[in-house]
Amino acid sequence: MSPDSAMTSNPLARTDLAPDAAPPDARPPAPLPDLGEVEDLVASMGTALKAAQRDDGHWVFELEADATIPAEYILLQHFLGRIERADYRSVEPRIANHLRSLQGEDGGWPLFHGGELDLSASVKAYYALKLAGDAPEAPHMARARAAILAAGGAAQSNVFTRIALALFGQVPWRAVPEMPVEIMLLPRWFPFHLSKVSYWSRTVIAPLLIIMDLKPQAANPLGIDIRELFQEDPERTQYQMNATGSPLGAVFAGLDRMLRLSGPLRPRAQRQKAIKAAIEFVKERLNGEDGLGGIFPAMANAAMAFHALGYDWDEVNYRMTREAIDRLLIDRDAEQTTCQPCLSPIWDTCLAAHAVLEAGDSGASDDPSAGDTVTKAFDWLLQREITEVRGDWAWRRPKAPPGGWPFQYQNAHYPDVDDTAVVVMAMDRARSESCGEAMERATQWIIAMQSKNGGWGSFDADNAFDYLNHIPFADHGALLDPPTADVSARCLSMLAQLGYGRDHTVVRRGLDYLRREQEADGSWYGRWGVNYVYGTWSVLSAFNACGEDLTAPHIRKAVAWLESRQREDGGWGEDCASYWAHRRYDAAKGSTASQTAWALLALMAAGAVESDAVRRGVAWLMAQPREGARWEEDFWTGTGFPRVFYLKYHGYSAYFPLLALARYRNLMRSNERRVSFGM
Repeated sequence: MSPDSAMTSNPLARTDLAPDAAPPDARPPAPLPDLGEVEDLVASMGTALKAAQRDDGHWVFELEADATIPAEYILLQHFLGRIERADYRSVEPRIANHLRSLQGEDGGWPLFHGGELDLSASVKAYYALKLAGDAPEAPHMARARAAILAAGGAAQSNVFTRIALALFGQVPWRAVPEMPVEIMLLPRWFPFHLSKVSYWSRTVIAPLLIIMDLKPQAANPLGIDIRELFQEDPERTQYQMNATGSPLGAVFAGLDRMLRLSGPLRPRAQRQKAIKAAIEFVKERLNGEDGLGGIFPAMANAAMAFHALGYDWDEVNYRMTREAIDRLLIDRDAEQTTCQPCLSPIWDTCLAAHAVLEAGDSGASDDPSAGDTVTKAFDWLLQREITEVRGDWAWRRPKAPPGGWPFQYQNAHYPDVDDTAVVVMAMDRARSESCGEAMERATQWIIAMQSKNGGWGSFDADNAFDYLNHIPFADHGALLDPPTADVSARCLSMLAQLGYGRDHTVVRRGLDYLRREQEADGSWYGRWGVNYVYGTWSVLSAFNACGEDLTAPHIRKAVAWLESRQREDGGWGEDCASYWAHRRYDAAKGSTASQTAWALLALMAAGAVESDAVRRGVAWLMAQPREGARWEEDFWTGTGFPRVFYLKYHGYSAYFPLLALARYRNLMRSNERRVSFGM
């Protein structure tokens, strides 16, 4: 169940209806979509998607984040102090243009399109714009300042933002939790160890421990401050160290105070030993041109750690880290540039391959061009299979053989369970003989990664040390990588598609886990996509693939929930704010192509191919404007960390609607109405 499910009151009340929807039985019957028109659209959008494939066989679409990442890019450059470089001088105004374009009507910056002010994102965006030369008196800056002060001021921002402010001398170091660098020397049995947190946490924490020990000050060549964003003198402010407000959080806050007092007493020799361990951890995982962990926050911390340690500007690891960061920059248009949080080529490529395979399957034989397209994609994927490095996952699964694929171009220490399952399903569907050995390695790795409760996390097994989410550092609530319904469903879909039966121990335990995770209203929580529509699609696909009785009560309850969430226009939409318990049933701001596709795929997997809801959803997708390979989609449907960090996968509005329409066409033209693939 979702983390907030216990806080949701009466989830079976009729508030589960989309606020703008009429009850399903009150709607007039929808006409049957014209299959010829569906075929024409599938053909044209399939051609457009194939045209978006890179020459070497892969797809990669923009991965958009909120203002935090591009703002942090500017902050990083001013921290390092080399802002006079011509390449940076040319890009800073373009990033500033992008930041201004994201400012909301309330004066602040939201976490997702159409959202409300987020204090931490707004503080970073304001500071970045001021560093880029925007005058505090400018109207947009005045509006931002008023909104930030009304929300409590910069002192109330989250831990990561306060760390950035401490580096720039805007708050004292006591404003941030103690994270002793000696953490690197703790034994694995200790309550806190890097093996007990997620991959993204450990790659961020390791270099950050160096920074928090050395406490360097930003070069800040222009001497810019943001004292105007504080309601009171930051030197006198009391800072929040128990974000959860729980008794356990209070205990950890007390330990934090003890650690702070003990700081001067900790032997410097031990600290130096720990710094050495931290930098060795970082260097082993630098990941070449793809950067530490393949994610911007870890890369930025690595760059600041190298700087704090006095590395020469042209030292190979320091230079490589900065180059990896610059690879994340992408021009939005002629005037704007942004910084992506990471790159998503493996994910985009395997999902695009599924859509191309579905679109090319006319019911009798595959389109030869689809075969050529996916063959190139698989050749590219095979070059990126992880076969030699035993990554951090081996801390929990030391006997498991390596295998699988990352999310990014390269990230050998961190293969992604979700990506790997989707890659294997595509290769299996295409009956690719050249991929057989890679598929077997990946399958054995995924089986080994099953957690004790029967589910799967994204990068680690049994990464469910919930007490750690109460430490002061973890106010973002995303320190861990526990099993989730969406990733677990993908693993089960893969195993079922490969022929693993319901009586297989791994499959049986996984199905039991999914049944336990169903919400009271019939849906499933979506950890990596927004939100219950994504989770419910994932799980219904797995149940179908595993041969679950589609008339069983838990399946029909899920179908009823999906039908109740269909909007009056025929599409589906779910807001990123649904991750807050009290906003779970808020009206969506609009239907989206990707969420409509997920709902359609879910209903078809549950046997509702000829239902009125599916007809209306198909009609909605058919009517929506498109450009190139993508349906137009403004609202965000990707999740990084619920309630903290969201994503817009620009590829989602390309391959998911195509997959859904092609599947509808194929099932309606077939004598068999049951979906025969895992996703």
